[in-house]
Amino acid sequence: MRLILKFNLVFIVVFLAGLAAAGYVSWTLLQQNARDEIVQNARIVMEAALSTRSYTSGQVRPLLLTQMKYSFLPQSVPAYSATEILSGLKKNFPEYSYKEATLNPTNPRDRAADWEADVVNQFRGGGDGRELVGERDTPTGRSLYIARPIKIGDPACLTCHSTVDSAPKTMVDRYGPANGFGWRLNEVVGAQIVSVPMAVPIQRAEAAFRVFIISLAVVFVTIGLALNLMLWTMVIHPVARLSKIADEVSLGNLEAPEFKTRSRDEIGILAQSFDRMRKSLVQAMKMLEA
Repeated sequence: MRLILKFNLVFIVVFLAGLAAAGYVSWTLLQQNARDEIVQNARIVMEAALSTRSYTSGQVRPLLLTQMKYSFLPQSVPAYSATEILSGLKKNFPEYSYKEATLNPTNPRDRAADWEADVVNQFRGGGDGRELVGERDTPTGRSLYIARPIKIGDPACLTCHSTVDSAPKTMVDRYGPANGFGWRLNEVVGAQIVSVPMAVPIQRAEAAFRVFIISLAVVFVTIGLALNLMLWTMVIHPVARLSKIADEVSLGNLEAPEFKTRSRDEIGILAQSFDRMRKSLVQAMKMLEA
């Protein structure tokens, strides 16, 4: 097997191993970064909902207390305000959604769907009490969701949700006496759920991965061509010339041309040694003829 072929076989093995290792590491990091970006987007939406709830309960609700005696205004409910405001986001970004999914809601639109009920029951069953992160398939593609429990921590909430008799009459008139009652203090009754799409960050990660791998392959190929050219110029070609001259001398052609080189590397040293050996051989042949 020729030297350049051996060299290229070793180079290809090293190239493939390096490409596989770099590809695995970069793919893992890019996918993790993409998922972190998705989670961060979901948390931003969640914090926007929490800010809306806080604003409603602290500033809007006190202004509506007088009118609430005559007509129930859902705008005074923090959950209603957060849902309404973030529904505006969904108009422009339909893959994003926010819902205060409740097992027994006052407003029917807040009733938990099957998978949302499973999330709520995880919190009720003693799961992670602060936050739950998961993924699910939707008609528009893979989606990531963040859920946080809705827990009755304020006794004032029970004014509207403990029994029908204690609830404001205006609220009962609006929503009826069938739903949204029987809640207890410190009970998890639902979950705030934010869903965000995974497609765009994942696609960006995949595009970055393709660019990285192609760039790395181009760099390796360029290095391989440069090393092959260097190997041919500095090693293989000089050794081939030296081998040809050695063949001619071994066949008795003592007039074979000298191997001239100005190199002081190992090839140059080998050429000088061969030239001395040839001169010694020529001198010995002349002595034998004499």
